Amino acid sequence: MARQTGRSKAAGEAAGRKLRITWKKSAIGYARDQRDTIRSLGLRRLHQSVVHSDTPSIRGMIHKVRHLVVVEDVVEKEGAGADA
Repeated sequence: MARQTGRSKAAGEAAGRKLRITWKKSAIGYARDQRDTIRSLGLRRLHQSVVHSDTPSIRGMIHKVRHLVVVEDVVEKEGAGADA
């Protein structure tokens, strides 16, 4: 018998989604934990972008520094690389 993980169907659907996070505003003058959150997202320089899976933990980090970053959904093309 399969064990249920407790995740909802919506959480499973969002697992394939990706987010592009771009650091737009300097963290100078903000609390140290906000600078640490920027670093934890993998951002090292202003205007740098990283791509992360759309998970609740990443969403929480984004929410904490929402005034410093811009978030976009990444649209993946179907069949990319299949033409080669």
